[in-house]
Amino acid sequence: MNSIDACLKGIAKLNEQILAEPEVERRRVIVERSVSVLVPDLATVFDMRLTADGLSDITHRPETAPAPRPQVRITVSSDDLVDLADGRLDPARAILTRRVKVDASMGDLLRMRKLL
Repeated sequence: MNSIDACLKGIAKLNEQILAEPEVERRRVIVERSVSVLVPDLATVFDMRLTADGLSDITHRPETAPAPRPQVRITVSSDDLVDLADGRLDPARAILTRRVKVDASMGDLLRMRKLL
C-alpha cells in the first residue's frame, strides 16, 4: 500500500503526461470535468478538475467526508494509481481487468479513451 503523498506524486505525474500532449490535441479531446479518485485502501478521495490546461484544484479528503458528486468518478488502489503514473500498468488493461473502475457518462468514457 502506498501513502497519500505517493498518490499525490502519481497524480502530478499523470498531469505531466496530460500536459505533454500538444495543446491543440488537449483542447480537442478534453472537456472540463470534476473528477474524484477514490482510493479505498487509504480510505481517501482525491478531488480535482480536469481541463485542457491539466489537472487543477487537487485536494484530498477522507472517504466518509461529504462532497458534491463528481462528473467522473474513478476507483483505484494506491498501488495501481502509482503504477499507472509510472507507466508500469497499462490504463486500458487496468480498466478491462477492473483494477480501475470508472463511473462516467458514455461521452466522457470515449473522450478518456482518447487520452489513454
